[in-house]
Amino acid sequence: MTASRSASDRRHSEKRGRRAELAALWFLRLKGYELVARRFSTPVGEIDLVVRRGELLVFVEVKRRTSKVAALDALGATQRARIARAAALFLQRRPSLCSMACRFDLVAIGGFLPVHVEDAWRL
Repeated sequence: MTASRSASDRRHSEKRGRRAELAALWFLRLKGYELVARRFSTPVGEIDLVVRRGELLVFVEVKRRTSKVAALDALGATQRARIARAAALFLQRRPSLCSMACRFDLVAIGGFLPVHVEDAWRL
């Protein structure tokens, strides 16, 4: 019974995560970003959203929590490193984007409006 409930909880979390990513994507579109990739998955990590605005390529992590503070605090060093490795792989697979300036952003969802933290961390 515990395993069944865990699978149900995972499905529910997955569904909420997808909705949060969609909300973040629309929020970023309103700010002038265009989608390049969504849920880019590699053996070394996953990137929730890859967007661009002009010559800027942005790797976005989306965090949904019960509060904005919790969402902002949810991104740890290990996860940042995984996202950075996935970003490097993304650029290897899309060499036409390698000349663009890159940035890592966080979109925190934990209230009415998302919070967009530009340049949330650096390599």
